[in-house]
Amino acid sequence: MAESSTASFVQGLKDGEQSHTDSDSIPEVSSGAFLLSKIKKPSDLQGLSDAELESLAAEIRAMILVSVSNNGGHLASSLGAVEEIIAMHRVFSEEGDQILFDVGHQALAHKLLTGRVGEFSTLRQFGGIAPFPKREESEYDVHDSGHASDSLSCALGLSLAKDLNGDPGDVAVLIGDAAISGGMAFEALNHIGQLGKDITIVLNDNEMSISKSVGGLALYLGRIRLSKEYITTRDRVEGRISSFGDFGESLVNLGELAKNSFKKLMVPGTFFEDLGITYIGPIDGHSISKMTSALRVAKKHSGPVLIHAVTTKGKGYAPAEANPAAHHGVGPFDIETGSPKVCAKTQQFTNALSKLLVHYGELDDNLVVITAAMAYGTGVSEFMSRYPSRAFDVGIAEEHAVTLASGLAIGGKTPVIAIYSTFLQRAFDQIVTNIALQNLHAILCIDRAGLVGRDGATHQGLFDIAYMRMIPNMTVLAPSDASELAGAFAAAMREIEGPVAIRYPRASGVECEVDLDAKPWEFGKARKVREGSDATMLVVGHMLENALSAAEILSGRGVECAVYDMRWIKPIDVEAVKAALGTKLVATIEDGILAGGFIDGVLECADAMLGRGEIEAAPPIVRFGIPDTFVDHGSTAELYDSLGLSAEKIAATIEGAIARIASA
Repeated sequence: MAESSTASFVQGLKDGEQSHTDSDSIPEVSSGAFLLSKIKKPSDLQGLSDAELESLAAEIRAMILVSVSNNGGHLASSLGAVEEIIAMHRVFSEEGDQILFDVGHQALAHKLLTGRVGEFSTLRQFGGIAPFPKREESEYDVHDSGHASDSLSCALGLSLAKDLNGDPGDVAVLIGDAAISGGMAFEALNHIGQLGKDITIVLNDNEMSISKSVGGLALYLGRIRLSKEYITTRDRVEGRISSFGDFGESLVNLGELAKNSFKKLMVPGTFFEDLGITYIGPIDGHSISKMTSALRVAKKHSGPVLIHAVTTKGKGYAPAEANPAAHHGVGPFDIETGSPKVCAKTQQFTNALSKLLVHYGELDDNLVVITAAMAYGTGVSEFMSRYPSRAFDVGIAEEHAVTLASGLAIGGKTPVIAIYSTFLQRAFDQIVTNIALQNLHAILCIDRAGLVGRDGATHQGLFDIAYMRMIPNMTVLAPSDASELAGAFAAAMREIEGPVAIRYPRASGVECEVDLDAKPWEFGKARKVREGSDATMLVVGHMLENALSAAEILSGRGVECAVYDMRWIKPIDVEAVKAALGTKLVATIEDGILAGGFIDGVLECADAMLGRGEIEAAPPIVRFGIPDTFVDHGSTAELYDSLGLSAEKIAATIEGAIARIASA
């Protein structure tokens, strides 16, 4: 779709101020009403001409651009998959047909084609529509997306369930070239080919993940993209051989050895064919007509089919096409320039890690860095450019990343593994068995820990405290701001011999300088940042900001709270806990799940002190954290408030508890 066409619809939306609440109020642009206003369900696509479908694609891109520019979100992926999704919904619109999206970053067009045009301006807003497919939101959202490489396994399960139940319909999947390289996707491909189920897989090949796709499969797909004439050549050769009658047919059917040899020479798609999956492609993923034709062939075919569609990430929007990594996940931005609307720094922790890695990389040749398709997002890209031989982006393969680190550690290197909290969950077994069991010195830098906000339930980093605390030999640190990260990292590099995890969010409201020569934290010791005799707050990580604000509010109401920045989640500072137990009330404040979290460490300390007779009784303990629930999308401020973690809610809860103690 021509960029100018998309731009005209964008201008129409901006002129209409995107204030609609239902599809009938969508503003008119150019020659008439939006085609999107006619699409209530996917089957409504059937009556549209090719020209109308092209216009529809431009309208969808305009809606995505305007909504994401206002609310933030995953832009480049969704812009690149518009035509594929239109074609998939045209073909897979019969009763029982189901479409799955791997990761879900690219599924915004799907939301617009399934009755959510009127709500689209609420994308990622608190109480609005989710950033990814979500089953409770729409009957067309088949499974909750958010993590890569899981869609093929789910699709096979759905296909098997249809057969067992005797239900109608086919299953189709849209998966990216980076997601298909994940180990779980390989496992599913093998099983799909083995069972021969009727599943259509659209491989969206845009050469990008969060960072550029890496690995052997990426190189393999690259070779296919460079072999655009291979289908014509294959068909022409096979046709000529077959024209020789029975002899020719016998040549085509010489057996598996000859067949495989021929395919390996002429058909780069043989990797999938050897798994038992029919391969079609590569084709232009931005051609709705070509995609529709290929999908119809696949739907009629008996057995699994993979359609290799080549697309441009960020299609139709020049800034995103020029720099798709920077436009993968974005905050609100100016459409005209692509520049963020908010100029304040938003990645204090991530930027601090970037500086620390480069600094320590200069000092220590044994420092190596590993990430999993998120070099830009975790801040390790600068280290990678400075020290390419000591930096490894393994792609979407978190399990491999952690075990790779174990080998490097055994070999005498100091590996730093930088991965988002929500994605590191996938490597739990490897952390336990390959790192902690062997007590290897590896540093896990857990970015996006705690509440991440508008990306929603699949991306919130709520569980790392609980699953790291339970692992023997593991040390867990939580810096409260970017300057504190420097001391934590120094301790991890110089003072800790075994495995260590440093957890932190992307950003905090505290602007600060990073002292690259900061002294290492004293092992296992918290720091007291505020005096108070009425109550004590034991605070984890960047929740210190809200805790100090709450303490100020309480001071104005006659309640003086001591505040400890605990720093060390494991081992916990026993003396700080003992001092806290000497006040009228103890409050623990963390931004992780309470079950198994930091609070459990405090309770364990209190129980041990009571058992040893070190204290006669423990005061009431108020627990602030994430209850036994998943947390949906919204701004972090809205989420903190809804969970009772805002400064005002913390102060109100502590004030009420103190009042109850006084009246008892």
